[in-house]
Amino acid sequence: MTEAAAPVPRRAGVLLAAGRGTRMQDSGSPFAGLPKPLVPLAGKPLCRHAAEALAYASDLVRLAVVPPGQAGDAVRAALDGLGYLYAVNPEPERGLLSSFRAAVQALPPGLDGAVFALADMPLVSLETHRALRTAARPSLAAQCRYGAVSAPPLWLHADLFPALLALPDADSGPRALLTGAAQVPCPPGELLDVDTPQALAQAAQLLSGTLTP
Repeated sequence: MTEAAAPVPRRAGVLLAAGRGTRMQDSGSPFAGLPKPLVPLAGKPLCRHAAEALAYASDLVRLAVVPPGQAGDAVRAALDGLGYLYAVNPEPERGLLSSFRAAVQALPPGLDGAVFALADMPLVSLETHRALRTAARPSLAAQCRYGAVSAPPLWLHADLFPALLALPDADSGPRALLTGAAQVPCPPGELLDVDTPQALAQAAQLLSGTLTP
């Protein structure tokens, strides 16, 4: 008797790339007026690094949440060729959770859930994405743990989507849904969140191998 093949997980990989990046544009920054996802890092836009790792994780659907207007068009261009669908967050200033909601509202029906990654975390590796997806299969929620810190990428089962849509605006994302989430150990050096020119310089050094995590 031939053993039945395991069902293919029907999940989405979501890139949240609608942030304004106000701290990246502090006085004296060379990136004033440039949306944070488009800030150059190691020869490509910042958002492209996270987008590539997410794309190579082979999810059924790839979706990027982008800002409205010309900034959103520019982010789309930066992700060209990676197979993403797009959703616009019309009010990214309302906080990170508004981008989670825009994603969930745009995802096609019938999915098991989604992995959510941040466009300003360029060091997250494909290996980390694979480890997260392994933990996600039996879990309603799972998130990466970098040493003592839990942070994205994270997995949410579709059963949690209605609760996510009901949460109030917040910059902390769907933290209220992550109590008891599976914790996936990840290399602490991948945690870097590029919010400032200083963090951008650190990311460039790490990517070039001139700085050790």
